Amino acid sequence: MLLNPNTIQLSEIFTSIEGEGILFGTKTLFVRMAGCHLKCRWCDTSYALPMFSGNNYSIDYVKKLIADHLQPFTYKVNFTGGEPLVQHEAVIELAKFVREKGLTTYLESACYDSDRFAKLLPYIDICKVEFKMSDSEVVDMNHYDNLLQNEIRCLMASVSNRKITYIKIVVTNSTDTKEFAVLVGNIFHHVSTEYIDGFVIQPSDTIDKPTTERLLRFYDIVCSHYREVRIIPQLHKQMGAR
Repeated sequence: MLLNPNTIQLSEIFTSIEGEGILFGTKTLFVRMAGCHLKCRWCDTSYALPMFSGNNYSIDYVKKLIADHLQPFTYKVNFTGGEPLVQHEAVIELAKFVREKGLTTYLESACYDSDRFAKLLPYIDICKVEFKMSDSEVVDMNHYDNLLQNEIRCLMASVSNRKITYIKIVVTNSTDTKEFAVLVGNIFHHVSTEYIDGFVIQPSDTIDKPTTERLLRFYDIVCSHYREVRIIPQLHKQMGAR
């Protein structure tokens, strides 16, 4: 896919209440980039998946949109998607702009490309590194190990640069507990628990919802390595927020 580096495919921009992760409940400006090739089977923003969905704007115009949408006491600006790494160069320019306004930058990414992540990282304050289980069906099994290695490298880069870093894994009722345990063990083989700011297990909301019993099994697996683990659903949906 070829994108003009001087423009941005933008799905939407809006202020709402953060409903996911360790910073749920904070007033947040969401900048949703268009385009994601991973296409998780439980994705709830399918309208932002096509690479040329949304609208194409100049970077300067999107900076104006951000300035126009900023509200008092906004806690952070969340670059989300889609997948922000698809347009990492554009996100760099927007993150610089946000920082110049004295605001906190936050990246939500599947971290599929550690090289792009490393280029964007200096301009990001908070990183959510999301690991995909194989039942997400984001890639075929021949490419799944490469995805996990990129995610691990992104996590290591984030903690080594002393970013606020937390891990998120979406689980379904089909998620294999043994696979989950191997992944968690691999994560904490590469990074020390002292540099992680949280570990979120997020139950899928609409497809193959996990039972409470299975969620507790996932919780126990993480807790044997790291105590600051939380099971957090998408709370904005519970509140009726966007």
